[in-house]
Amino acid sequence: MPGVTACVDTPVDEVRVTAYTVPTGSPEADGTIAWDSTTLVLVEASAGGVTGTGWTYAAKAAATLVEELLAPVVTGSDALDISGTSQAMIRALRNAGRAGMGSYAVGAVDVALWDLKARLLELPLHRLLGAARASVPVYGSGGFTTYDDEQLAGQLGGWVEQGIPRVKIKIGESWGTNTQRDLHRMRQARLVVGEDVELFVDANGGYRAKQAIRVMQEADELDVRWFEEPVSSDDLEGLREVRQAVSADVTAGEYGNDLYYFRRMCQAGAVDCLQVDLSRCGGITEWLRAAAVAASFGLEVSAHCGPHLHVHAAAATPNLRHVEWFHDHVRIESMFFDGTLDPSGGSISPDSSSPGTGLTLRRQDVERYRVR
Repeated sequence: MPGVTACVDTPVDEVRVTAYTVPTGSPEADGTIAWDSTTLVLVEASAGGVTGTGWTYAAKAAATLVEELLAPVVTGSDALDISGTSQAMIRALRNAGRAGMGSYAVGAVDVALWDLKARLLELPLHRLLGAARASVPVYGSGGFTTYDDEQLAGQLGGWVEQGIPRVKIKIGESWGTNTQRDLHRMRQARLVVGEDVELFVDANGGYRAKQAIRVMQEADELDVRWFEEPVSSDDLEGLREVRQAVSADVTAGEYGNDLYYFRRMCQAGAVDCLQVDLSRCGGITEWLRAAAVAASFGLEVSAHCGPHLHVHAAAATPNLRHVEWFHDHVRIESMFFDGTLDPSGGSISPDSSSPGTGLTLRRQDVERYRVR
């Protein structure tokens, strides 16, 4: 393999960052926020004539952090030594703050470095990481509170037609002040998908603990299997209270930025399955470590959003439950990249025929969305 020789002691010679804002197809909201666009911050890292690509979903300010604080640390580092570079980036954020935007920025660079390394070695990324499975289960995710009955039925029915055996909708509308509409939409969802498809719901922290329990009691006949963020993910006692009272698996963790966050959530007995978002926790390097934390508590992990960001790392994770096939990010990733995947049958398989992530940026097609 010619790429193997070329990559020995190959320094990263350039880190480039751009940002793109893509309007939603229609107004969208969950239990606690509404939005009409999504911003993707894209990082390209080059070494030895090869380029790797990574991204995160964050405000364009994350691009400034990459350019001013992270690129100087990464440039000149060895393209093979990602663990060391990851720690160097985290140290570089000490005064700026790792949590939030800082961790998002690290995540985008880290993914670009893993894609770069795999391309240098001419290996599919999941093979470089060490595959634990050939495919990963997905669940259809969307069901926004702004959808009317027809929109909701169309989206859920589309996933069922694709053979996806688990779907999720948003509830907790307007910070939990419209529980009757939440229940109506849950009942409609069950009617649309039938009895054989697993029904998931996500309140995005919109309820109080006892309120969340009452909603699940009223929806008992719907056999809800997954209750995401019934209360704020910072309320570990509230999560545990809900978990102990409902039959659905309670889950949270999508805002985790470091291993201490994930350990606290696991230690508190707050979740049945730990959510991790590699674009928020610091990339693939930290995803693998967070999954190990969960495994030490006997828990599985579920990938939050960005399915094409997660698929290779998910395939290399023994204690994976599934990956979120999130409407917004599926739409954007399909617009931005050639090589995106098909979830028909309820799973996606990372590309084994191409190096790295197997994705190619459609640079000219997405230029009109560029904001930085």
